[in-house]
Amino acid sequence: MAEFVPVPSFDLVVFGASGDLAMRKLFPSLFHRFKDGQIPRDSRIVGVARQGFTRDAFRASVSEGFATLAKGDPTDPTYQAFLGLIDYVALDATKADDAWPLLVQALAGGEDKVRVFYLSTPPSVFGGICARLREAGLVSAASRVVLEKPLGRDLASAKAINDAVADVFSEDRVYRIDHYLGKETVQNLLVLRFANALFEPVWSRASIDHVQITVAETIGVGSRGDYYDKSGAMRDMVQNHLLQLLCLVAMEPPNSVDADAIRTEKIKVLQALVPIGPKDIESHTVRGQYKAGLVDGEAVKAYFDDLGPGRTSSTETYVALKVEIANWRWAGVPFYLRTGKRLPSRRSEIVVTFRPPPHSLFGKDASPNQLVMRLQPDEGMEMWLQIKEPGPGGLRVKSVPLDLSYDTAFTLRYPDAYERLLMDVVRGNLSLFMRKDEVESAWAWVDQVIGAWEASDASPHHYASGSDGPLQAALLLDRDGRHWRSLV
Repeated sequence: MAEFVPVPSFDLVVFGASGDLAMRKLFPSLFHRFKDGQIPRDSRIVGVARQGFTRDAFRASVSEGFATLAKGDPTDPTYQAFLGLIDYVALDATKADDAWPLLVQALAGGEDKVRVFYLSTPPSVFGGICARLREAGLVSAASRVVLEKPLGRDLASAKAINDAVADVFSEDRVYRIDHYLGKETVQNLLVLRFANALFEPVWSRASIDHVQITVAETIGVGSRGDYYDKSGAMRDMVQNHLLQLLCLVAMEPPNSVDADAIRTEKIKVLQALVPIGPKDIESHTVRGQYKAGLVDGEAVKAYFDDLGPGRTSSTETYVALKVEIANWRWAGVPFYLRTGKRLPSRRSEIVVTFRPPPHSLFGKDASPNQLVMRLQPDEGMEMWLQIKEPGPGGLRVKSVPLDLSYDTAFTLRYPDAYERLLMDVVRGNLSLFMRKDEVESAWAWVDQVIGAWEASDASPHHYASGSDGPLQAALLLDRDGRHWRSLV
């Protein structure tokens, strides 16, 4: 039985509280932590947005979001008690608004509490909000700030944001959130590697043939079209989610589970990534853009149609990369990364494929051993091994998985990523959050790839919605005698 350890009483201010992220993820996550007894009843949650809600109207909006977006029951008495923690201040946080004293008043008496400012806003206003918080006298000794991705759109803008935030909050009070790092399977990757003597001796180029990291989505850009068209899959997904997963797979053992020990090892991986410049851009990368097709039996539009009538765009909705790490552990082992929209299934997974035995006793058709770590939609792990297929008539070898599914192995409900990360912020645990130099190292590498794409002036390859992506992505692995794990 999992034990949920309560956190100290705290005040949490959510900027952008009327937005989709807050309604879909933040408030439901806070409720579940409240329901499990982790959040003390004298904690306070203050929503901040420009809309002129009263407190009761905002609570009603939160309840509606809980019912429609999180599929919860807002009539639950425990949920009604949770609503009692929520207050609201109508405020334009980017300006010297006359309403700032109202926020000061809402937080009065909590100067000694942990005070969390969650910025669920465009990154361009992070620095301005932090400066306004300081001017209002709201930054106490126990204050910390949470920054949502994307942190900038290139290295220069990321540095500018980091510097502006650092002018108010020291690095040990800045929590750059990536919800992928809060998933059970991602955290279990560290335990799998460093708590089991079985894996670490074979976790290197000597035993591993290649690694695949996939984040596939069935949805298109939806209402995010204007934002997405200025970023694309490389900035939106690769720079943060996929590179963070790569770091956890490839990092050296830290000397402790202390936050800076783990993050220092991740930095080393980012700094060891082999640059992909103009001469490698065609052999190591593929860009794609979805066109019309069928997803789950439903006809969907092309990307430029989703943007609006008469729009055209060369923004990529799909990226596949062949990434190499220049160090002793991983030299010669390719890491294949792919992410895309309008693919045939929603799936995030890490697949570690081991080298075949040096001499095959049982024919050439035996599949290699694989370790598959599923991040979504069903978190779990599979270890694919070769066994003898039962029955007479000769010795036949079959590949079967040892399967650990969280849903079946653990009958209780376990917290989702945002629930865990929010409680880690209150506790002051930075292990699952990105350090400033991590973000900037990732952008430095990504900027080179984007710069090489722009120099080539090549358009993305089109792929039908509902397919596995562009044909060129399959050829990326086929040239190496490998193939992608199926998305169907």
